[in-house]
Amino acid sequence: MTQLELAKKNKISSWMRQAAKEENVNPAYLRKKIAEGKAVIPANINHRIKNICAIGEGLKTKVNVNIGTSTDESGIEDELKKLEVAIRYGADTIMDLSVGGNLRNIRKKIIKLSTIPVGTVPIYEVSVNQKKKKRDFKDITLDDILKVLHEQAEDGVDFFTIHSGILKKHLKFLKNKVRVLDVVSRGGALIASYMMQKNQENPLYEHFDEILKIARKFDVTLSLGDSLRPGSILDGSDKLQFSELEILGDLARRARNKGVQVMIEGPGHLRLDEIEYNIVMQKKLCSGAPFYVLGPLVTDVAPGYDHITSAIGGAIAASKGADFLCYVTPSEHLRHPSVDDVKEGLIASRIAAHAADIVKGINGAIGWDKAISLARKKRDWKEQIRLSMDPDKALAYRTSSKAELSDVCTMCGDYCSIRLIDNCSKTKLRA
Repeated sequence: MTQLELAKKNKISSWMRQAAKEENVNPAYLRKKIAEGKAVIPANINHRIKNICAIGEGLKTKVNVNIGTSTDESGIEDELKKLEVAIRYGADTIMDLSVGGNLRNIRKKIIKLSTIPVGTVPIYEVSVNQKKKKRDFKDITLDDILKVLHEQAEDGVDFFTIHSGILKKHLKFLKNKVRVLDVVSRGGALIASYMMQKNQENPLYEHFDEILKIARKFDVTLSLGDSLRPGSILDGSDKLQFSELEILGDLARRARNKGVQVMIEGPGHLRLDEIEYNIVMQKKLCSGAPFYVLGPLVTDVAPGYDHITSAIGGAIAASKGADFLCYVTPSEHLRHPSVDDVKEGLIASRIAAHAADIVKGINGAIGWDKAISLARKKRDWKEQIRLSMDPDKALAYRTSSKAELSDVCTMCGDYCSIRLIDNCSKTKLRA
């Protein structure tokens, strides 16, 4: 049985117990959230995961890191280094978005080495296979799709992004050019181009029950992709976006009825003042399913710094109820990310997630801040560095600039406010 089916039968699995321990919650609480469809544990029966991850309501905000080859950068070695960095610096999940090289070999290596859940977008491999066969993507068949899905599930993929919510009825809006940027989702664009060229309905929607059979067999969590997510803040919260979201909500309920765990993907690019409304609408339309957001990026004018624009939006989104943040790197919109880009993007998203967890009152969240604040008060540099989100960078900064006094830093030196007050407090005040 899947984790959802076990939870509905009031059974607590070993993975639920492990995840509950990590979350510092009662296993019965987690079981209830999974049974209600408000939490998921992405864990394929064929993938040995060391770090089990639960995503959803009342749990720590999770962060995903995207890696994978491109058509221009198809080497596997850099991607494996990115995987290592992602795990080292606290990613909760990884997604292999490869489209260059031998995709199955790349995926198998990533799954074998990953101690955290691995996700994919199967339609990418369907497209790559068509290209290798010198066939147009519009000529894909249901068998082509299901074969890739089954193969990836068999290999141990823990969650699939499935772009099943974009339908023929949406295409007329696209043709009318009501958006600045029409479709920025790569998977969504592939499906949209198929439908327009074939004048047929979305095969991932029409044959959703076939996808559910594969997902249930291997307990693959479905992440229902937002093909129509806004790629500009000018397109945020439009009719296209919410029309697709309604369909995703219906599909999520169908998935749960078949025993398949499911979460929903969201925007994208949004103005600050639209973020809360988007969270509220997703939770309402999708019956509280875990919400997985890309950013959201709150402005479009910061190429090279989009890990920051994304972290700003992510902190607000998570504080209002988003459960899962997909990181964005500084190289977003510009190039294939480097290993350093991956680290920078991950740390930015983890900061956003933790800031939100404090607001949400997640068990233990503010305790971390209290511990580092007490170490700062004592000017205990070793403990401050140990408790920091990126101890390596904190140590490098600390050791790169030595103060004359060992218990202060070169920012204030003799005039360290904490030291001044500490010294004064040791002197008895005179009347």
